[in-house]
Amino acid sequence: MIRYDNLWITLNNKGITQYMLIHTYRVSSGQLNRMKHNKNVSTHTIDMLCAILDCSVSDIMEDYPNI
Repeated sequence: MIRYDNLWITLNNKGITQYMLIHTYRVSSGQLNRMKHNKNVSTHTIDMLCAILDCSVSDIMEDYPNI
């Protein structure tokens, strides 16, 4: 299972809000909502967030084994 807990930590550390992602960087609110609920998102979204946050994929998401 992919979880996006690291995204919210990275956003906080970088001082970027969800509002800024949506209104300044034009990230889809729907995609952010999917990430809040640990649902699938496109690799384009992950790539865009890495560029905006100047971070690696592991700073956004992590794979947890299904238990």
